[in-house]
Amino acid sequence: MSEIAAVVIGRNEGDRLVACLTSLVDHVARVIYVDSGSTDGSPEAARRLGAEVVPLDMTNPFTAARARNAGLEALADAPPDYVQFVDGDCTLKPGWIDTAHAFLEDNPVVAMACGRRREIHPEASVYNRLCDDEWNTAVGEALACGGDALGRWTALDAVGGYNPTLIAGEEPDLCLRLRVAGWKIWRLDAEMTAHDAAILRFGQWWKRVSRAGHAFAEGAYLHGKTHGHWVGETRRLLLWGLVVPLVTLVAVLLFGGWGLLVLGLYPLQVARLARTRGIRERFSWEWAFFLTLGKIPEALGALKFYRSRLTARRSTLIEYK
Repeated sequence: MSEIAAVVIGRNEGDRLVACLTSLVDHVARVIYVDSGSTDGSPEAARRLGAEVVPLDMTNPFTAARARNAGLEALADAPPDYVQFVDGDCTLKPGWIDTAHAFLEDNPVVAMACGRRREIHPEASVYNRLCDDEWNTAVGEALACGGDALGRWTALDAVGGYNPTLIAGEEPDLCLRLRVAGWKIWRLDAEMTAHDAAILRFGQWWKRVSRAGHAFAEGAYLHGKTHGHWVGETRRLLLWGLVVPLVTLVAVLLFGGWGLLVLGLYPLQVARLARTRGIRERFSWEWAFFLTLGKIPEALGALKFYRSRLTARRSTLIEYK
């Protein structure tokens, strides 16, 4: 009989952590909760629910990858067959573990299996709706999974777990290394987790998208030449988030107010993108608008990465909540 353990990471998640850990009861043999300096009593609450608590060393810069690796290290004394990774602001859907476990048992070449992550309150803000849409990825063989997934211990151990230096994009980086090693990643047509993004303000969305831009740029830097990883994404964000604004500035300096006509490229791009999803749907326009606008914070995040490379200073975490 296969043994399944869970690694949960979080900081100051409060009731969300309690809901997360409760959803794991009776579904896994061990729960490792890695706490990143909570001040709300999360470690004590986790212990009461039967989790083994691992306090992350906060004297070193925090990354989610470091936290997940700490969870894996805590399991190394008696390695399970599979590890369910869950973020502390998520709850596991009933039946997911059984579905994913059966799939991995029947498909020994698959290292990571993920399903549908849903936003709990998509109606609360357009930013939550964008998250919910972002997670609705194609079913079947995939390039990567997100923070929630059931992984095979032997595969995770073979590639050394997550890259602890990455402040974002650690899951696609892990999945790329797994695929290079001959493993496959799979997205199942099954409900997996419910997530509470709680992005209610524009500033939160801006920071989250900026973090994505940093991840795109760093991923392209690490794996672009050999595997083409996130090269296209980085080029697009630099084009729309940096080149177009700079061209507009130069045009204004040369031609005055007429130079602002360059900004007309943005509404044209929004309309083009909205058409791909149906112009009669309101969300198509919301998605297209924020996808286009988001190239600016993405470019700023990419520039933050490039600056860190030039100055040999490590980037700090970009937190949005």
